Amino acid sequence: MRWWDLDAVLALEHELFPEDAWSRGMFWSELADARHPSASRTYVVAEEAVEEAVEEAVEQAGAQAAPDPPGAAPAGTPRIVGYAGFAAIAGTGDVQTIATARDQWGSGLGGRLLTELLRAATAAECHEVLLEVRVDNARAQRLYQRFGFEPIGVRRGYYQPGNVDALVMRLADPAQTFAADLR
Repeated sequence: MRWWDLDAVLALEHELFPEDAWSRGMFWSELADARHPSASRTYVVAEEAVEEAVEEAVEQAGAQAAPDPPGAAPAGTPRIVGYAGFAAIAGTGDVQTIATARDQWGSGLGGRLLTELLRAATAAECHEVLLEVRVDNARAQRLYQRFGFEPIGVRRGYYQPGNVDALVMRLADPAQTFAADLR
């Protein structure tokens, strides 16, 4: 993820997490610690070429594509369909955020983003990875469980302003889990 991705990332963030979306400043702060030799943060985006998305939608509708409106991004400009962030501090990793556009749910994109974060954990020699997930987000919990994360606790009222609890999950030895997934 780079600074020029922030407008698209923030739009997706507010669509998916309207009550507890991260601010531009929060993303800037994270990105500031992702681009130097001793960086402790890793942020990635997943892109889909707009041209491919338009062609697919047109094909499904059985119509012809209209020309780009004035001022629109040119055909082929990538659309951000997901993003994820990770922090590594003193051998412990933390999944800071992970999100995929609704039209990507069920496509495996969330798993690919999580795999990138686990690569970062392995590179940072993390002995464990932690994360918080809303207790009402069963879809995300299933994804994390498929990767070997286990619930270890609850943080009451973690997500504000909705006062929603967070389930804390842990993956022990991400390098071993990641290596097993590659086989």
